[in-house]
Amino acid sequence: MNLFYTQLRTLGGLSALWTLALLSGCSGGSGEGSSLGGGDQAQDPVVVDYPVAYVRRTLNRDEDDLLMGDSIYAPSSFNPGAELVLRDRATASADQRVLTENLFVSDEEAGIIFEGGYDVKDLTVSADGSTMAFAMRAPDIEGLDDDEQPSWNIWLYDFAAAELKRAIQSDLIAEEGDDIAPAFLPDGRIVFTSTRQRRSRALLLDDNKPQFSALAENLDEPAFVLHVMEADGSDIRQISYNQSHDLSPTVLFNGRILFNRWDNMGGVDRLSLYTVKPDGTDLQFHYGYHSQATGLSANPQSDPVVATFSKPQQMPDGRILVTLRSPEGITYGGDMVVIDADNFTEAYSEPEQEGVLQGQESLSVLQVITDGSLSPHGLFANAWAFHDGTSRLLVSWSECRVIDPETELPQPCTEEWLATPDIVPADPLYGLWIYDYFEGTQRPIIQPVEGQMISEAVTADTRPVAEFIPEPIPGIDIDRDLVDEGMAILDIRSVYDFDGEPALDIAAVADPLQTSAAERPARFLRVVKAVGVPDRDTLDFDRSAFGRNRSQLMREIIGYTPIQPDGSVRVKVPADVPLAISVVDANGRRIVGRHNNWLQFRAGEIRQCQGCHSRDSEVPHGRDDKQPEAAWAGAPTSEAPFANTEPALNAQMGETMAQLMARVAGHLILEGDLKFSDLWTDSALRAKDPSSELLMSELLTPAPTSVACQSAWSVDCRTVIHYPTHIQPIWDLPREITDDMGTVLEDRTCTGCHSNRDAAGMAQVPPGQLDLRSDQSGVNTNYSTSYVELIFDNPIQELRDGAVQNVLVQDTDDNGNLLFETDENGELILDADGNPIPVMVTVDIQRIMDTNGANASRFFEVFEAGGFHAGELSAAELRLISEWLDIGAQYYNNPFEAPVN
Repeated sequence: MNLFYTQLRTLGGLSALWTLALLSGCSGGSGEGSSLGGGDQAQDPVVVDYPVAYVRRTLNRDEDDLLMGDSIYAPSSFNPGAELVLRDRATASADQRVLTENLFVSDEEAGIIFEGGYDVKDLTVSADGSTMAFAMRAPDIEGLDDDEQPSWNIWLYDFAAAELKRAIQSDLIAEEGDDIAPAFLPDGRIVFTSTRQRRSRALLLDDNKPQFSALAENLDEPAFVLHVMEADGSDIRQISYNQSHDLSPTVLFNGRILFNRWDNMGGVDRLSLYTVKPDGTDLQFHYGYHSQATGLSANPQSDPVVATFSKPQQMPDGRILVTLRSPEGITYGGDMVVIDADNFTEAYSEPEQEGVLQGQESLSVLQVITDGSLSPHGLFANAWAFHDGTSRLLVSWSECRVIDPETELPQPCTEEWLATPDIVPADPLYGLWIYDYFEGTQRPIIQPVEGQMISEAVTADTRPVAEFIPEPIPGIDIDRDLVDEGMAILDIRSVYDFDGEPALDIAAVADPLQTSAAERPARFLRVVKAVGVPDRDTLDFDRSAFGRNRSQLMREIIGYTPIQPDGSVRVKVPADVPLAISVVDANGRRIVGRHNNWLQFRAGEIRQCQGCHSRDSEVPHGRDDKQPEAAWAGAPTSEAPFANTEPALNAQMGETMAQLMARVAGHLILEGDLKFSDLWTDSALRAKDPSSELLMSELLTPAPTSVACQSAWSVDCRTVIHYPTHIQPIWDLPREITDDMGTVLEDRTCTGCHSNRDAAGMAQVPPGQLDLRSDQSGVNTNYSTSYVELIFDNPIQELRDGAVQNVLVQDTDDNGNLLFETDENGELILDADGNPIPVMVTVDIQRIMDTNGANASRFFEVFEAGGFHAGELSAAELRLISEWLDIGAQYYNNPFEAPVN
């Protein structure tokens, strides 16, 4: 519990601490000290008759007096020393007042002593210009732990009434999470991003877990995901379910919400633009997934550098204005860039950022360097577009400055200074300017002050009201039963469609006379759910539980469904949880790469996709208006069966086999096991393919599902695999071959052979260099011997002088020359006989299992027909091992069952 609101309640609420009255009498500083001109005494360079609000903040420094950096990846960061200032007009001479002055007052009697300043960010204004919303965090409170400190809250300012208030009035509800980055929806509601994860937390109870906000996939802080609420703070609803941050929402003219999504799953690390409807349905990629490096380097010969599309907003002409900046650093800014997302989904005309830069362009008159080095034209921390028919922007801009090594004073960048070796950049100096990108002019509104910056600003002008997208009505627009069940529909046209191109002849593989079930590569779709990871205050479990491949964190399998002969799928899936899918073969092994983007479904939603997407392909995938035509057209005519299939199954033109089956028999539900039955072959033409099952109930070791779920799978069932609990017992299971009298003829127990001791108890090199014992590894004490032997690279061993020892060979350089030990001068070190001493190294054996999946592992080769261990593991055991490898080979897949520190 956040102690902040607990203590506030003893004071009768925030009114005892925060002054929420009209703020017309507040005043502010003069902004003196800048050398750039345009202060309060200067003649107005331009008159804009709109109120202007801006954030003025102190440049914070660490204990070494170095500037503290900022990071897009740490949206909850608290930088005290900010204040929200309002001017009646966007002019240098307009009066200013600090709206947030004296808002947080300590109460010593209640034991609430504020320390330092507060923080303000993420300004936005309603379309009618009447209300401003922003995020603000109160100062730290003396004596409280980090997890008890105040959270970020959404605040509202009414320009006409000059009234400031927190959107969520209840202290208890306001402190449920960090709320930032508000934006107004056309119906007056507010979309924002928050760590409160309201729906996700509620669903944890269904999994018999305590409620907590799950960490983002980098495990640094809870994930920020999108929520909507009424303007009075009521009816808070979660609408996105990413496992990393969804940031900076803004509302497009078409009513959709545009935002930054951090895809950080399974080694992916991309910040790109997505859109979603205000109810959370129809999540789509929008722009820049493969355009992560479009920033400009100071070295003209260098490739473009990594830069993020920060703070997106729509321009009057429909383009998207962003601050293109390094995701982390101490410059706090970058370039003003507009994105033509209506016509492009990536920045460059050719894949891998080759060809012409066509999807975006800079609005800066001169080039802006974004790699963290000196930018001669300065840097832009933020830009806000006027909607007045002009090409003007309200910008926070800092000139380029260096430190004169003789005077230690800042100087403007000149060619001479920029050419000076080891020249040191001066602190940024962000003021507020009106920038006309068409006229090429830049005029000051607020002159900068040393040690401060204007980090962002907005105008209270009117702008077009976005289109209103009504929520679908159950029973009219969407299936009421699906809504009541908390389910949605996943519809895949064909898994054999790769970016609009058929991976094989889909019509042929769909025809039972041309292709049998055994010949079809894709047999089942596996649906996997993310497992939320709590912070250490909630559960301090040992992070080694993730296993060797931490990038996959933890996963649960929620079920399988058959893939129809044409590669199509239509199946019910749970709503409001992050899901990933895998195409698997008849053995339950994934046959294509992992799906490394989280899917989300809202109750009653039908999500349709054309097929699969190659990881490195830049063909638009998942954006309806840009993706290519489907590779599979479906049924060629109506009121006729697919070729050589059951005559009673008449398709409608364009239907897939899965859509036809759902229409006549109802939507399939996920199953816990891999079950196949031939529903399609016309038995008058050939015999139906034999049915098959891979059942978890056939395991002789502990199953990763409950007994109830093994007999009747439901939406609440999960396959949760832990290596010590479910995989190790396979190696330990007695596998004795006996005669009719029970006499043991042969013991094929895995650990009976694959051990460091033979049957007589003597030391041995385990057969196949594989030790499957369950005791603690001597190499990596976090895991068992078997896990390390299977998953990690291990040295080749030999039995020498009665002991198992690593095989050593002489090392060589890159040219194959033998290496010998040398001293610090590079001279050979000689042994007692005067001979050079060779550099000896171990030789690793190729690991038997691979965290990339079952089909990437050589383990299964020996169990195939003709293999050395053919038939020694059951089909159910091989299926379980395959599943475990495919989802990441974790040591545990539930943090609440992992060892605690």
